[in-house]
Amino acid sequence: MNEEGRILGSQARTEKQPEKDYSKYFEHVYQAPSLKDAKKRGKEEVSYHHDFKIEDKYQGLGQGRHYYIRTYGCQMNEHDTEVMAGILEALGYEATNDVNTADVILLNTCAIRENAENKVFSEIGNLKHLKLEKPDVLIGVCGCMSQEESVVNKILKSYQNVDMIFGTHNIHRLPAILEEAYMSKAMVVEVWSKEGDVIENLPKSRLGETKAWVNIMYGCDKFCTYCIVPFTRGKERSRMPEEIISEVRDLARRGYKEICLLGQNVNAYGKDLGISYGLGDLMADIQKIDIPRVRFTTSHPWDFDDRLIEVLARGGNIAPHIHLPVQSGNNEVLKIMGRKYTRESYLELVRKIRAQMPEVALTTDIIVGYPNETEEQFLDTIDLYKQVGFELAYTYLYSPREGTPAAKMKDNVPMRDKKDRLQRLNKVVEQHSERALARYLGQEVVVLCEGPSKKNEEILAGYTDKNKLVNFRAPAEAIGQFVRVKVTETMRYSMNGEFIAIIDQVGVAN
Repeated sequence: MNEEGRILGSQARTEKQPEKDYSKYFEHVYQAPSLKDAKKRGKEEVSYHHDFKIEDKYQGLGQGRHYYIRTYGCQMNEHDTEVMAGILEALGYEATNDVNTADVILLNTCAIRENAENKVFSEIGNLKHLKLEKPDVLIGVCGCMSQEESVVNKILKSYQNVDMIFGTHNIHRLPAILEEAYMSKAMVVEVWSKEGDVIENLPKSRLGETKAWVNIMYGCDKFCTYCIVPFTRGKERSRMPEEIISEVRDLARRGYKEICLLGQNVNAYGKDLGISYGLGDLMADIQKIDIPRVRFTTSHPWDFDDRLIEVLARGGNIAPHIHLPVQSGNNEVLKIMGRKYTRESYLELVRKIRAQMPEVALTTDIIVGYPNETEEQFLDTIDLYKQVGFELAYTYLYSPREGTPAAKMKDNVPMRDKKDRLQRLNKVVEQHSERALARYLGQEVVVLCEGPSKKNEEILAGYTDKNKLVNFRAPAEAIGQFVRVKVTETMRYSMNGEFIAIIDQVGVAN
C-alpha cells in the first residue's frame, strides 16, 4: 500500500457538531478513523514490509527523554506495547515507571467493553494537571479505542490535553507521529481505518525474559455481532511462516522458556496466504524448536480443524491447555451473536479434542444477558458448562459497543437479571475450578516461576502447563526457571505449594 498516496489522499473525518466546528483540530492531521471504511472487506493483497528502520532524521529524537506506557486489555495490546517501547528506545527514550517523570505518555487502550473505555477517559482527565505543570509532555492515546470515530470526536471535544491519537495499524509510524506532535500546536491524529500491511522487523522491548508473545496474524473477519475487534483491528492478515519460525528460534536462542502465539482469531492462521499451511502446520514446525513450552490464543471454534487437534495431541512442547470461547450454550443466542456454530457442533468439537487429548484443560469465555436471552436459554449455558467440564471461564455481562450490530438491538434483559445470571454462572465456574485444582493436592507439579506474587513479594508464583497458578516460597534464583513444587493447599483459583527444586527445562532437577 502506497503510504505517500494514503497520506496525501486522506481526509480527516469528524461527526458534524452543530454547536461547534472541530475542523481546526485537524490542521495537521493525516487521517481520522471511519467506521464505514473499517467495515469494508476488500480483496486487496496484503503487503509485506521487511525493511523497517528508524530514519536518520528521527535518530536521537528521544535523547535525554523518558517514556511511560500504560496498557489496557488483551495480550495483543501488551505485545503492541512491547513494539512501541522498542521503537521509543530505538529513538533514544528511556523507560520510566513514574508518570510524573515521563516526557511521553502513551495510553494503549482497549475497546472491548464500556468499563475499559471509562477507565481510559478517567486517566486522560487525571493527566490534565500534569500537562499544566509540564506543557512540553506529550500525551498520546493509541490502541483499539483510537480506531473508533466516537472516541476520537469525544477526545477532540473534551480532552485538549491529548497531543496524539494513533491507531492499531500504524504503530510503525510512531517516529513521524512524535515529530509532528513536537512541531505542531494542534492535536495530531493518524488512524488508518483499513489496513492490508504486515510490517516485519519492528523493534521490541520485551516485558520479561521468561515468557514472550509472538504475533502470528492480525485482525478478524468473523464479525460476531457484539464485537468491535473486526473494526478496530482490521481484516485477517497472516504473517509468513518463515518469519514466525525465525522469531521463535531467536527467542529460543535468547533463553525464553515459553511463547504464546497470538491472533484475534489465531486458528484462522494461514487462510489468507493462498498456501496449504494452517495453524496445525505452524505448530508442527514449532514443536521442533527447542522452546520448552508453547501456547496459543485465542481460538474460534469454527476454525478448529482436525489437523490442529492431531498436532496438539502429539504433546511435546505444546501446553495441554486450550482456551475455546463458547459465549453461550443456546443455539438461538449463538445465532444472534453471529458465532457460526451450534451447541451441538461445539460439543462435538470438544469430544474430538478429548478423544485425542484426554487430559487437556479446557477454558472458555461466556457472555450473559445478551439481547433477547431468556432464563431458559441462560440455563442452556449452565448445562453446557457442566457437560464440557470447563476448568475456568472468563464471564461477562453484555454491554453494547457502539458501531457493532448488537448495539442496534434492544438491550432488553434487565440489569438485575444480568447480574443474577452472572452470579449464578460464577458459582458454577468456582465449583468446577475448585474441583479441577483439588486433584493436584499432594502431587508434584512443574511450574514456570515468573516472579513475586502480586499479593505478597515474599512469595513466588508461576503457572503449570495447564495454566494453573501456584504460589510458593523459593530462593530468588528460581525466578525465570522451571521448578518442581509439591501442592499443599488448593483453593478456588490457585494453589499453594512447597518448593522442591529448580529443574533443567521441564525434566531433571539440578
